[in-house]
Parts: sequence; structure tokens; C-alpha cells
Amino acid sequence: MRDKELYAQILGIKSPWEVIGVDLSLSSAEVRVQVALKQGAKASCPICSKAAPGYDSRPRRWRHLDTCQYKTILEANVPRVDCKQHGVVTVAVPWAEPGSGFTVLFEALVIDWLKEASTLAVSRLMNLSWNAIDGIMQRAVKRGLARRTQVRAKRLGVDETAFKKRHDYVTIVSDQAEGTVLHVGDDRKKATLKAWFEGLTAEHREAIESVSMDMWPAFINATLESLPGAQDKIAFDKFHVAKYLGDAVDKVRRQEHKALMAQGCDQLKGSKYDWLYNPENMTDKRIRRFKALRDSALKTARAWAIKELAMSLWHYASRTWAAKAWKQWHAWAVRSRLEPMKAVARTIKSHLWGILNAIVLKVSNGPAEGLNSKIKMIKVRSRGFRNKQRFANAIYFHLGGLELYPEGLDR
Repeated sequence: MRDKELYAQILGIKSPWEVIGVDLSLSSAEVRVQVALKQGAKASCPICSKAAPGYDSRPRRWRHLDTCQYKTILEANVPRVDCKQHGVVTVAVPWAEPGSGFTVLFEALVIDWLKEASTLAVSRLMNLSWNAIDGIMQRAVKRGLARRTQVRAKRLGVDETAFKKRHDYVTIVSDQAEGTVLHVGDDRKKATLKAWFEGLTAEHREAIESVSMDMWPAFINATLESLPGAQDKIAFDKFHVAKYLGDAVDKVRRQEHKALMAQGCDQLKGSKYDWLYNPENMTDKRIRRFKALRDSALKTARAWAIKELAMSLWHYASRTWAAKAWKQWHAWAVRSRLEPMKAVARTIKSHLWGILNAIVLKVSNGPAEGLNSKIKMIKVRSRGFRNKQRFANAIYFHLGGLELYPEGLDR
């Protein structure tokens, strides 16, 4: 009797359910707890909660938290009822969610572990199959997404992250204020992002203040076609502009280094990262060497100066003054006679409207880049993913800000 009362308390078993037996099997190192509906108790439809006549019952088993070193299994003959509205359905049990072979307490423990370790590591720890642990993660994400209220984010970040090599990407839409992932798209095509935007209410699309992104045409066009006033909301990220500029400087350096080496001059040898690093992160010795290069008449030094001026033009509050400064910069860049710098200047000129939006709105894709770094860590810890759905589940699980725990166990 004491065992029955103990497990009824541990499991939270209440009327009309009761613990009718507890068996210990030393040979299998298991504790089996039998649970049943009380005699004469009426079952109800799990969908509409209306009382319904019994139809039959089926034996079910659930894994529960271990009792000391013993695996603990719940067993019950779960009734099915014949609901007039919903047909033959299995009644709900209070200790587990429909379709799960684990109690809610056990699933909560696995969720806690999954936050700290990979699916494979948790499967070893819990002595369960990889698929069983992955199933718990999938249910947690499905639960969390179903509970998520209407998205109200006003400042969005849109970025892509690699699923596998060879240009296989997914689209990540994030809430910049909360630092959470709102959506994971199967690819980085225009239709994918547009479909997500169109799933929002008209009121929310109107309320969005900014969408920070790189200059990928699919993202730009999807946003322009989906959001009212998108021309004033799309903000091209400062760090992507810096990457374009840095790549252009490096092209100038490579061209000049090749020409100098042909003349027997190795002045630029080993200087690749000097032109890309922030001088504040350099050692004193490296700073002295770089200063000599920077102050020289090298073409690379001129390209670097053009890049540095561009990166100093993000502090304006006025769109008019910012536009004037960028146009002056563009004039210098196209007169530089450095083709890589002229090419990036043309790109910036055609996207200047979005750069000015970023300056005036004071937004960048930094939060999205931070999420991207975390996604890469998830991939490394999991040693990759077999398909995009599992990849998306892992992103939502760790970065979605979702309520993952079973009903009554939100933490």
C-alpha cells in the first residue's frame, strides 16, 4: 500500500486514475507501476471533454524517471471512447502527452539535458536510441511553436546560414530585440521569405520598423513586395558592407604583391591580415610595421584608406548629410584607378538607399550574425544534420525562445 501511495504522489496520479500495483524486477532492473481508471469512473473525449461511452482499451507503457538505479516503467490499459462528434479516440492520461512513450517528467529531464549536450550524447546518457531523444526534441519544438503567440517583432534580421557545403543554405529570420529565431526557411529564395512575410497579419507587417539584411537580391525583393514602405525599412548591414570593402582591398593587395614580387620587392609579403585586422588588436611591433605600410605610396594603402573612410560614415543622424558624405566617398573611390575599389563603389552606390536606412534607423545585422555563430556551434556539436527539418528543429530548440516543456512543466 505504501508503494502505491508513494508512486501516486511522485507521479501526481489523481482521481479518476489510481496506482493499482508496483512490481520490482531485479533480473531486468525495472520498477513497473500499474495505473488504471477507478472502478466505475467515466471517461471523456480528449478533444471536446464530453463524457462518452467506452469502446475498448489498449495496453500502453511509458518510461519514467529512474527509481534509484532502476528503470521505472508505467503500465496502463488506456480506454478508448466512442465520441459522437470525434469518433473512436484514446482518452488522455495526465502523466504523458498523446503519442509519447515517456512521462512528462522524463521528457522534461531530457529537454534539460538537450540544452547542454548533443542528441547523441543524451542518447548515451539516458540509454535510449538517438531517434527516441530526437523525438522528444521534435515534440518540444512542435509544442513551443504551437504556444508561440502572434509574432510582434518590430526590428527583424534576415540572414542565411549554410546547411551543408556547396551553397546549400537556409534562411534565418530573427527578432533583433529578443535575440531569438522566428523562422527557419528551407532555402534562401525569394518565395521562401515572401511566404513567411505573407503569413503575418497585415497589422504586423505595417508595424515592422526595419529589416536588416545583406545585399542578397532574393531577400531585398521579397521584402519590397511584402512590406508596406519597405523602401524605408530595408537596412543593409554595416558588417556586410565592410566585408565587400575588405575583399576589394585584398584584391588590390594580391594584384600589387604579384607585380612587386616580379620586380624583386617583397614589401607586401605576409601583410594580408594587417590590412584586415583592427589596429587596436595588433601588437606594438605589428602596429609599427603596419604604420609604415599604411603611410606608404602603395596602391594597397590607398585602397585601405578608402575602406576606412567608408567605415567612418555610419555615425550620421541626418539622411541628407549621410548621403552627401557617401557621395563624396563614392567620387574618391571611382577616381582611385583601383578597379576592385571602383567595383565595390558601384555596388554601394546602387544600394545606398538601404545603407542610409541602416544609418538613420541605427540598426545592423550584428544580432543575426551572433545567432549565426551559435547555429554553427550547434552544427559542430551535433556533427551535422541529415536533413533540413532536423537542422531547423535544433535551431528552434536552442535559439527560438520557445516554451519547450510539457503542459504544467514550463520553466
